Amino acid sequence: MARTAVVSGGGTGIGLAVAERLAAQGDDIILVGRRETVLAEAAEKIGERATFAAADLETVEGAVQVLQHASERAGRIDVIAAAAGGNAAGKVPEDLPKGFERASWAWGANLRLNVMTAVHLVEGLKPILNDDGRIVLFSSIAAFRGSGSGSYGGSKAALHPYAIDLSAELGARGITANVIAPGYIEDTEFFGTSMTEERRTMLIGQTHNGRPGSPADTAALTAWLASPEAGHVTAQIIQTNGGALAGR
Repeated sequence: MARTAVVSGGGTGIGLAVAERLAAQGDDIILVGRRETVLAEAAEKIGERATFAAADLETVEGAVQVLQHASERAGRIDVIAAAAGGNAAGKVPEDLPKGFERASWAWGANLRLNVMTAVHLVEGLKPILNDDGRIVLFSSIAAFRGSGSGSYGGSKAALHPYAIDLSAELGARGITANVIAPGYIEDTEFFGTSMTEERRTMLIGQTHNGRPGSPADTAALTAWLASPEAGHVTAQIIQTNGGALAGR
């Protein structure tokens, strides 16, 4: 019997790779994101197993939209992959004075973008999450070694205790909650146009295997954590970075 997986950030990058991988394994997919056109294109690419809900998960209203769509589409769900996120620290409005006002804006924006999108999705879908369900959150290597601005790494680190608490709360029902913390991943929208060849070379040089990560790498790990075989793996923060943290 096919499971149903809800994947936020599912229109591009890691989220799309996760959705494609789960669909290829026979799961039905509900893609979530803010850009309806992007989601529609992703759903068409995945095929008949995919549908989508355009919603802003930074808001409670967005989470309600996703719950309504999932309830109508599937009734119950089995997997939540909260891959929506990004780094707002580089998008601080230019008219804000330098100093604590800019820091406050960046922290607030990143907490909404990386923490509340996950919290709203998970908490909103809890009522329809089946026993033996799977929750996967997405952190970053920045949660371990910093991000330059503080706010991005800090917002990702906040997901770690959240997953542990979810695991404790839901474990008696066979539900697992884990976090994946990727290192440098290419072929996503994360860096926009800011990635220079010098920085790329530096990030790859920090790895032990001498290559960047790909969305498919993270999707493969997600698929395993979401599988029935991973039922005894919970409350874990699992890094996938080619050894970059150790090699720093």
